[in-house]
Amino acid sequence: MWRQRDFGIFWAAQTLSVLGDSFALIALPLLVLQATGSVARMGLLTAVGGVASVAAALFAGAVVDRVDRRRLLIACDLVRMGLYAVIPLVWLYGPRIWLLYAILPLCEAVGMLFAVGYVTVVRSLVGTSQLTEANGRLNATAAAAGVLGPLCAGLVAAWTGPAAAVGVDAASFGVSAACMVFVRFRGRAGADGAMGRAGAGANRSTERTGLWGDLRAGVSFLYRHPVLRTLTALLFVFSFLTLGLTDLVIYHLKHDLRHDDGTVGSVMAAGALGTIAGSLLVARVRRRFGFGVTWTGAVAMCGLAFAGLGWARDVPVVAVLSAVFLACVAVAGTSSMTLRQEVTPEHLLGRVTSAFWTLHYAAAPVGAVVLTWAAERRGTAPVGLVAGACCVLVAVAALFTPIRGSGRR
Repeated sequence: MWRQRDFGIFWAAQTLSVLGDSFALIALPLLVLQATGSVARMGLLTAVGGVASVAAALFAGAVVDRVDRRRLLIACDLVRMGLYAVIPLVWLYGPRIWLLYAILPLCEAVGMLFAVGYVTVVRSLVGTSQLTEANGRLNATAAAAGVLGPLCAGLVAAWTGPAAAVGVDAASFGVSAACMVFVRFRGRAGADGAMGRAGAGANRSTERTGLWGDLRAGVSFLYRHPVLRTLTALLFVFSFLTLGLTDLVIYHLKHDLRHDDGTVGSVMAAGALGTIAGSLLVARVRRRFGFGVTWTGAVAMCGLAFAGLGWARDVPVVAVLSAVFLACVAVAGTSSMTLRQEVTPEHLLGRVTSAFWTLHYAAAPVGAVVLTWAAERRGTAPVGLVAGACCVLVAVAALFTPIRGSGRR
């Protein structure tokens, strides 16, 4: 992969984009907390963005399977650059919380289009045999950018305010779009890997049946595949429990432990180190233990780390638990994404990805609201303990499903 020019440019573009995104990950909640002092309002912003993602996922797969994917990725980057650039400009004249609730859903919807397109093009860059390694490298370097991003975002927020950090995010999308101009993808249909095994049915022209027909096609494929069907159901619960985690950690650091924005950035950077470790290890772990053991073990560890976050009173302990949680999320997420890429025919990949994300993410916005509302009233410690215990139960439930027996391929 080091010698593949197009993958290298794509890799660099996504790393730069994540570097900027990590600024917004911290800056937007800080803007809300700075203006309102409420973790529940932070959770509401997260939920509004999540609802937009779910709504966009309904049609994202149909769009991705119909249009030129390279042009779509470039357009998504440019749109997000323009939208995020509005926030620091408006903030020059004073806080406008309503603007965040207007812009973030649009950015999240466009981001969902980008994310589905992103997943569908990796195989066309490296082939099926190198998917796990490619996904691991993409996630690892994105996480490396995520180490520097939160740290710098915390410093920028502490010195000049969170709005300036959002401006950095906007600029990163412009650079990413410029890089994508030079990337060339292979044709959608090919003889290698999953396409070769899919046979003539994967190469034929597919009948277009409209938005709901395309969504049904993706859902139908998920339903017929026993591992993907079970995975979708379990991730529905896991996403409900964990979407509000970042808001919870920021609130815990700022409100409970009385630390500044710089500390928040440092803890988020430490968490990103965990993502790097998980992304670099996932290919080796999956080859050794198979998908079932890898995914189930990672989810269980996520739950244990989550359960301890609210009880941690020292910043280093919060940082370590955040790193463990994100490392395991990287292992589980990369494994499940690679599995979908491996088993899904090329002509269905966008729709299956879209259906998968729509279904498993559908309840996550509600979960973010519930988690942050409960934390504001009951405290972060008991809420984290309950949510973490439920994540462990998700892993236990997987032991009684086809996920447990899914092997090394």
